[in-house]
Amino acid sequence: MEPQLRPLDLDAVQAFVLVAEMQSFTRAAEALQTTQSAISLKLKRLESRLGRRLLERSPRLVRLSADGLQFLDAARALLIAHEQALGQVTVASERLAVGISDHVAGASLPAMLAQVNAFDPGVLLEVRIASSRDLLAMYDRGELAAVIVRREGDRDDGELIQVEKMGWFAAPHWQPQPGRPLPLAMFSSVCAIRELAVRRLDDAGIVWAEVFIGGGVNAVAAAISAGLAISALLYRVRPPGAIDIGKQLDLPNLPLAQVMLHSKIDEVNAPRPSAVLRLLVSAIKNS
Repeated sequence: MEPQLRPLDLDAVQAFVLVAEMQSFTRAAEALQTTQSAISLKLKRLESRLGRRLLERSPRLVRLSADGLQFLDAARALLIAHEQALGQVTVASERLAVGISDHVAGASLPAMLAQVNAFDPGVLLEVRIASSRDLLAMYDRGELAAVIVRREGDRDDGELIQVEKMGWFAAPHWQPQPGRPLPLAMFSSVCAIRELAVRRLDDAGIVWAEVFIGGGVNAVAAAISAGLAISALLYRVRPPGAIDIGKQLDLPNLPLAQVMLHSKIDEVNAPRPSAVLRLLVSAIKNS
């Protein structure tokens, strides 16, 4: 009789999938609220159990080996099958309504959301993109379970998850027109970053004019890339190829932006939405 095969450690399989998707032990550890060494130990035991090397490790990069690539789809299927066996995967078994500020959601957002959705398909993720101010109002009204926003005013009930640089961004070919106001592209007339930017310009005695307002980050990015205007943005959402021209034009310095998490999710009573939110926060921090 052939010896009976021991089952795989599902926690180790989940850790492998996260490391593979995030290409980082550190990010996977953040998402699972554990340590990098604990993740590494789980994966070494998984590799020993399978008798295959799943990852190629280097100081700066983590890549899947040929065996790792072959195992990845099976690992994902195993995790989903486990959830199905527990009877937890339904169309709306769990719901997570989260808001992400348009100043935080960059071009990598679709990839991040796909990664988060694959982590636990049984959690229905509902995402709202809007200004930090609007999202906080929705959060306070109970319409959103969590929001990831730029710090607003003196509000201190959130968790600081990241500090980000801000800059004055323009297309590489853009040039100021002598004698004309500085052309600005802004998200909204009620945007806190707009208020900050124009106040700094006014204090510096710089004449400006809004030539593009609203439409979200993609619209503002398009206005910048087309050379229509410049904009005050977090570095994370600057358009590809855009440059910070603040020093070149002697524009006023912009403060660091604090990215905050506000959450009403109970980790004990809602562990799955909580885990999905942690993964989303980790992905945003490392994007």
